[in-house]
Amino acid sequence: MSDAMAGGIRDGKTGARRPTIVVTGTGGQVGGESLRALQGLGDIVALDRARLDLADLDRVREVMRELRPDLIVNAAAYTAVDRAESDVEAARRINTDLPRVLAEEASRSNGLLLHYSTDYVFDGALERPYVETDATNPLNVYGETKLAGERAIEAVGGKHLIFRTSWVYGATGRNFLLTMLRLAREGRTELSVVDDQIGAPTWSATIAAMSAHVAALHCDGAHDDAWWAQRSGVYHLTSGGQTSWAGFARAVFAAAGLDGVIVKPIGSDQYPTPARRPLNSRLSCEKLAQQFGLQVPDWQAALGLCFQLQIRHSSIA
Repeated sequence: MSDAMAGGIRDGKTGARRPTIVVTGTGGQVGGESLRALQGLGDIVALDRARLDLADLDRVREVMRELRPDLIVNAAAYTAVDRAESDVEAARRINTDLPRVLAEEASRSNGLLLHYSTDYVFDGALERPYVETDATNPLNVYGETKLAGERAIEAVGGKHLIFRTSWVYGATGRNFLLTMLRLAREGRTELSVVDDQIGAPTWSATIAAMSAHVAALHCDGAHDDAWWAQRSGVYHLTSGGQTSWAGFARAVFAAAGLDGVIVKPIGSDQYPTPARRPLNSRLSCEKLAQQFGLQVPDWQAALGLCFQLQIRHSSIA
């Protein structure tokens, strides 16, 4: 790492120190969008797999101590939900141990850790949207390791924001939207899709934009440590509204103008997977609105914008 990156550099005009922002998982959906959304807030250091092996926790510590970040945006995660059932140690390394190390290093430099978690910390048994204080009870290893990551961050203390999100999609990476478009492009005219799991599809660009708004409040230095201590904790960040996976698929095909693809609704029991999924993934975002004044757009509006800005002009449409 260069000396200029260690602890930020000085603005040539004002002499003020610009914040150092570290973003992990930049090869993923949220991490990639975060690089764009955070532009202008400080000096951004992008850490993808090619630059840093996040499973090497000793090396992660070394890099963080060289950089002395003011803000760490941890968008890295082990997200292969079904594979995690048999690859427990790898999932735990990235979803539990890495967040703990990042929390410790953020606290060391008096920085803010912004970390992403999941609706899978819940079992989906409630018949209403979950709030942050509802009891957790993950059904699978992925959810267990993400919940353990949340608790590890909270145990460290320091300034931290944990954003639980759900059903993330975008124009890059591996996600449900791209899978549906690929299957349609391959000539599939009828698809069986689960219809008894309910949630809110959330565009990765929405997550990044909301996160950048909160990050700006830290990077401008206008609020002291006591202000952040009062607001540190878990928040829900998902699109508004709700649908099923089958409903999401229909909306994707409609947005893409693929009227010839028929979506056949099925139950979860007709599509068995190694990892169990919650039937109710709805999350209430009222706390986010109350504390930071953020209103997350409805999932259908966000999907339309995703197609307008990203999908229609790409090779995947």
